[in-house]
Amino acid sequence: MYLKDLFGSFKPGFDSISIAEKFRSAAAAMFSILLLGEVLHFLPDGGHPLMLFASMAAASVLLYAVPHSPMAQPWPLLVGNLLSGAVGWLCSMLIPDPVIAAACAVGLSILVMHLTHSLTPPGASTAMIMVFAPQLQHYGWLWAAATVMANAVLSLLLALVINNLIHAGRYPVRHHHLPQPSAAALAGELAAEDVEWALGEMEGVIDVDKEDLLEIYRLASEHARKN
Repeated sequence: MYLKDLFGSFKPGFDSISIAEKFRSAAAAMFSILLLGEVLHFLPDGGHPLMLFASMAAASVLLYAVPHSPMAQPWPLLVGNLLSGAVGWLCSMLIPDPVIAAACAVGLSILVMHLTHSLTPPGASTAMIMVFAPQLQHYGWLWAAATVMANAVLSLLLALVINNLIHAGRYPVRHHHLPQPSAAALAGELAAEDVEWALGEMEGVIDVDKEDLLEIYRLASEHARKN
């Protein structure tokens, strides 16, 4: 039974995203990376060409495929990448073995991002790039920091323009103050089909599956009944 459940977890989950939305997010990511590379090429670089960081490819997945994700919002995109870049730089300077330095850079960058509420996957990639890209050490920390910031800031500006052209008001996520639901409102039964329908209405990837949503609803309902 355990093996059956284990292998069953490899199956893809419920997909509520329309084929048009999938093409839009792919085209938006492709267009953003193209523009990012072109703009970096023409920015003043102080004699050293600015790198297009591979971690911005991971950022584009978040920004255009799952823009509702907390990890895709401006704070983690900017702060998470900048702090992770600093962590990676320090590890590359202090630890001679590049593999050990990369491992420490990834682990410490995750810790720093957690502590600053700026957790985002591209940050760990940025930290590793700082270890394995020799020109980053050669050109100095100021150039490295400028490169990280240029990549992150330009990616954010492109996301603000492209996402809001595709869907007005889509990015970043606006936090609305909603009224607290009463216990009576939470008491109704919610089926998996209801969650699937609601996800389909969102027109975008929500970074949580329906089982998690149902579990959150169940716990919230129990809490409301107790209070």
